[in-house]
Amino acid sequence: MNETIQLGEISILVTQKAIKNVHLSVHPPEGRVTLVAPSGTRLEVARAYAISKLSWIRAQQKKLDNQARETPRQFVERESHHLWGRRYLLTVKYHDAKPFVLLDHKRITLSVRPGCDAEKRAEVIHEWHKSLLHDVVPPLIAKWERKLKVKVTGYFLQRMKTKWGSCNHAAGSIRLNTELVKKPKDLLEYVIVHEMAHLIEPTHSDRFIAVLEEHYPTWREARAELNELPLTAEVWKE
Repeated sequence: MNETIQLGEISILVTQKAIKNVHLSVHPPEGRVTLVAPSGTRLEVARAYAISKLSWIRAQQKKLDNQARETPRQFVERESHHLWGRRYLLTVKYHDAKPFVLLDHKRITLSVRPGCDAEKRAEVIHEWHKSLLHDVVPPLIAKWERKLKVKVTGYFLQRMKTKWGSCNHAAGSIRLNTELVKKPKDLLEYVIVHEMAHLIEPTHSDRFIAVLEEHYPTWREARAELNELPLTAEVWKE
């Protein structure tokens, strides 16, 4: 059952689950607050806990307000683009041939047909991003299938406005946000491990946390780093 606590201007969505400890979270990018409490917790107890953490909530929300936002890309000459956590300058070349993208140690070269608009240039880069992810995702899945003793039936890459990844527990598949190509590879690995751990435990329960603690003990640092990196112009949540 979901209930809402109002503390001044702050709304907190309260859910009850079969867990041992209270989990209070402030979600990027807009600072939405959730509190997950053990089943049977009275609302006034949850409220008292939230009040005790009010200064922490406000600090987290302020941090998110100050967080850098990446301006929308136009895919034009000398524009900066991120790949695997590094910044590159974009060079755009026009040739009457099939579009392609090349990468060297300093720049990304986008070759498109004359008259190609920004939307098409963005599409070419997005397809290239997917090809880069297709190169690195399968070996990471194979590595963690062995460690977690699970089987991924398939993975999908797509633009996702509200998540870095998701897991379909019933189908045994995972989805990954193509924006992860811009982040350091260890953060892509963290998201893959997180979603694959849901094949063991579909909810964010104590059991799920225990799986992460055992197999990926630096998961909290990885999650924090992922949320502290510049957000794109679109809206993201964890």
